[in-house]
Amino acid sequence: MERLRQRLEAAEKALASFEKLANLENPNDVERDAAIQRFEFSFEASWKAAKQYLYDIEGVDVGSPKSVIRSCREVHLLEDEEAVLALEMVNDRNLTVHTYNEEVAIKIHKNLAKYNNLLHQWVERMNGKVME
Repeated sequence: MERLRQRLEAAEKALASFEKLANLENPNDVERDAAIQRFEFSFEASWKAAKQYLYDIEGVDVGSPKSVIRSCREVHLLEDEEAVLALEMVNDRNLTVHTYNEEVAIKIHKNLAKYNNLLHQWVERMNGKVME
């Protein structure tokens, strides 16, 4: 349970940093790239917290981001529509290695605000369940 608390705290810190850039409109290329970088580590911290949550609280042992998302939907941490968005988020996360491609970077950046909201809700729900 201590590991879960640490993971949730790391996710909250990453999200606080991500939020500062996620909602920028018309960012320059440096701001856009920084926002995408913060998205990467916020996503990593959040899905790893969810993996730990599933293991500690639900007794579910899964390994990949997509299997974690599917399992979170099954235990009602994510609604169906949120799970679909989260799976799209994984795909965008996997594309972040191609941010040198302007078109890819712009496409990913357009989704950051909704990913920020989803990640916040996901982490808040886990925190709420842990506190129960």
